[in-house]
Amino acid sequence: MKTELTELPDSRVRVEVEVPAGTVDRGIQRAARSLAREMRMPGFRKGKAPPSLVIQRVGYGAVLQEAIRESLPEWYEEGLLRSGISPVGDPNIEIVSAPEAEGEPLSLKFEIGVRPPAKLGNYKGLEVGRAEAEPADEIVDREIERIRGGFAKLEPVEREAADGDVLLIDFEGLLDGKAFEGGKAADYLLELGSGQLIEGFETQLSGASAGDQRDVKVTFPEDYQAEELAGQDAVFAVEVKEVREKVLPELDDDFASEASEFETLEELRADIAKRVGEAVDERAEQDFRNAVVDAAIAASTVELPDELLAARGAERLERFERRLAGQGMNPETFLQMQGKTREELIEESKPDAERELKGEAVLAAIAEAESIEVSAEEMVEALAHSAEHERTTPEKLLERLRENGRDALVREDIRVRKAIDLLAESAVPIPLEQAEAREKIWTPEKEQEEKGELWTPGDD
Repeated sequence: MKTELTELPDSRVRVEVEVPAGTVDRGIQRAARSLAREMRMPGFRKGKAPPSLVIQRVGYGAVLQEAIRESLPEWYEEGLLRSGISPVGDPNIEIVSAPEAEGEPLSLKFEIGVRPPAKLGNYKGLEVGRAEAEPADEIVDREIERIRGGFAKLEPVEREAADGDVLLIDFEGLLDGKAFEGGKAADYLLELGSGQLIEGFETQLSGASAGDQRDVKVTFPEDYQAEELAGQDAVFAVEVKEVREKVLPELDDDFASEASEFETLEELRADIAKRVGEAVDERAEQDFRNAVVDAAIAASTVELPDELLAARGAERLERFERRLAGQGMNPETFLQMQGKTREELIEESKPDAERELKGEAVLAAIAEAESIEVSAEEMVEALAHSAEHERTTPEKLLERLRENGRDALVREDIRVRKAIDLLAESAVPIPLEQAEAREKIWTPEKEQEEKGELWTPGDD
């Protein structure tokens, strides 16, 4: 597939693509088979007529139109990958010339926004705040208490209920004097202070004793999942059957051996400290890497037209809408719940779109400046998980991706990760408190006003 690239104003490009005759013919054959599924032809079962007879029956032009409808997204994507650009937003696609018979190519062109290049500032040796990896004792204590709570026993008591107690209750809710679905339960265990039920429900049962009957008045939240109840006032008739006190086990070696595979409480605490430490360290490292990228972005310049930010904002919204649809929620319903239009959400997403585009541009520029290469071995390693999922080998999957140029996406992803590794390895970690204090004192605008040049983290 041949491509020719022409730069246009406002970070847009025009890509002219020639789809080879063989590729077009395969698309036509595929379209003919699709049409055959809906046709009955003498001497053939439905859907089994050969493509050549389908073309003869409905005409080459009609089959070509079906082929373009089915295959244009595929041809566009391959042309996009072959051109090597980083697109932003939706394209304007035009068929320039179509074949009149088999064995002829097809020409198309499209215009689309592209991510602009970054003008790099200083990106090595950046001083960036990093949180201490050592977990605080209180984190371990909280985890111990969480495990301990799971082994608590509930014992009935003859006194008024307080926070932390568990009530055994029956309740029935009324809306305008009528019962409603889901508003009734028997022998329900409710821990006071847990926030299990609607806001205000538990507080009205504080101080209750066994045998008490109370009317609990609540208002359902405006975003309540049951739409017919959202924002409505309801009254629940509650009978308190028992007040139970949570009795926690003693923090000793017996508790440790019952709650874990360890024989002593000291061993259990050490294991929790190790696991929590690893999790905290992993989070601190990820936050540090993100901060290093942010610092490199702050030290660089990327010109982003507003149209490009809107296009990326639309992409972000479309991805979010697809996730909603995948979860069974209508995106239009979400918009109604938010009380906003798509245009308003796109406008609100522009700051995130700006950070995203700048990050991509800066990391791509660093990879280029550092001549970062990706070996075949790294490609194979990166594809191992996907290959296993598709029940093939990484080598075969890579070969398949190379056929349509999709290997470029994998290569670029690896280059970006290696660029982040380079930034993080060269960065100088400083205490998070020091970095935060510096941010309060110095800003890019102040520094530029005083020096007349671009501020970079690490300047004194």
